[in-house]
Amino acid sequence: MTVEMKRPRGRSGGRTSRRALRSVHDITMLPGLNRKLPYCEIMTGAQIEQIDAASMDILENVGVQFRDPIALEDWKRAGARVVGELVYLDRGLVRELIATIPETFTYHARDPQKNVKLGGPNSIFVPMTGAPYLRDLDDVRRNPTLDDLAMFHKLAHMMPALHSSAHHIVEPYDHPISQRHLRITYSSMKHSDKTFMGMTTSPKNAEDVLDMCAILFGDDFMEQNPVTTGNCNGNSPLVWDETMLGAMRAFCRRNQPVLCSPFVLGGANTPASVPATVAQLNAEALSALAYTQVIRKGCPAIYGHYLSTVSMKSGAPMAGTPEISLMNFMIGQMARFYGVPWRTSNTLGGAKTFDAQAGYESATTLSAVIHAGANYIWHSAGWNEAGMHCSVAKFVVDAEQCAMAYRMAEGPKWDDFDTALAAVPDVGPGGHYLGHQHTQDNFQTAFFMPELFDNNAIGQWEAEGSVEITERALGYARKLLEAYEEPRLDDGINEALLDYIARREREIPAADALNQDH
Repeated sequence: MTVEMKRPRGRSGGRTSRRALRSVHDITMLPGLNRKLPYCEIMTGAQIEQIDAASMDILENVGVQFRDPIALEDWKRAGARVVGELVYLDRGLVRELIATIPETFTYHARDPQKNVKLGGPNSIFVPMTGAPYLRDLDDVRRNPTLDDLAMFHKLAHMMPALHSSAHHIVEPYDHPISQRHLRITYSSMKHSDKTFMGMTTSPKNAEDVLDMCAILFGDDFMEQNPVTTGNCNGNSPLVWDETMLGAMRAFCRRNQPVLCSPFVLGGANTPASVPATVAQLNAEALSALAYTQVIRKGCPAIYGHYLSTVSMKSGAPMAGTPEISLMNFMIGQMARFYGVPWRTSNTLGGAKTFDAQAGYESATTLSAVIHAGANYIWHSAGWNEAGMHCSVAKFVVDAEQCAMAYRMAEGPKWDDFDTALAAVPDVGPGGHYLGHQHTQDNFQTAFFMPELFDNNAIGQWEAEGSVEITERALGYARKLLEAYEEPRLDDGINEALLDYIARREREIPAADALNQDH
């Protein structure tokens, strides 16, 4: 049964519109996912140990390049062998360090009702970030602005299965690069009261983000509680650079988690082999995870990665391939072997529009990451064209797909089994259940009812205008935005954030380059 969202009477965007939307679509955020499905585990215990041994051999004998003088000194003090920029990590040291990473922790949101657990069986869905283009409400591909970023943060706020507003879902080109992180962070905080991500584009930018988090949550609170997430990408093969390591230190010192994410293009910067790629990626991730504990013992950290395979015809990254799914299954097993939470990417695709390719690639990836048991499920809404654009239409459909995956991962609900079974003798052979009281009481919750898929007969679909998924999704996004109500920041906190931004924008020269010095 499809619940239609009728356009309410009254002025557009007014209280009547918002009330009408809420009456047919619950925008309440789903709790963090506590998965009940069994893991898809494709490696034997012996194969897990084989990957672990190969990764440790890489760390001990090949080494990892840390292109950062502070990190090199840190490693020397920790007891690693350092030759130039190469750090050789003894497996005993690595195991000792990663053992202090918390297996689970709780993200604290501006609205405490939206706090979410991470790790073990606990997972969250996070929208895509980093798109240099968007496909907007008219499905036009163009450069984004701060207003476009705000639009996506509002949509993320209103989609129940999205647990975070992320950060720069799209790049706001109408603001200088050197100062952009300030406005991005403020938009994440202002337009949603869910947890959010923090910019790690430079160490100085990371410090600014964390200062803004301290204004919002308080320094003392952050000392004990994760409130944001940083992402630090490695340069595969086996390199961590000064920018990422400096940002990592900023987050870890404030007890805030980072995703330690090798950037894998299988066959290009890893061997052309699934197991060997996982062994290299595992070594890279372990080296960064271990370093987080050199910075601050016990701080939360997340085993991360970005996975893609490379087309041997064009050199372009591919999504939704069988090998990516296999690697996700394997990485999930490795993260659980080490007892750390892990991040993966979701609903990825290389299609240029929201077409069948986009749907197939995204669905394949989503299914794999759910069955692999991923915890921090990033890029869960909007990703298309290999991340070059975020599509409004795909954003809302992806978010609904995440809600469907959430429902599946909860497993069967047994609470009304006896009551439902009692309806069988009531109906008897040849009857139907549509009018039975149990059906009337439970039809809205018994089976997931997508709002954005059309399951009507073709005659009804044609009579209603033959509206296909992109147009339907864009209309839905417009109605959400008309009904959006801002979760207002405390006036004093809002003023303090704006004062901080104004001061930092005076201190940081406006430039089309990352702020590294101010």
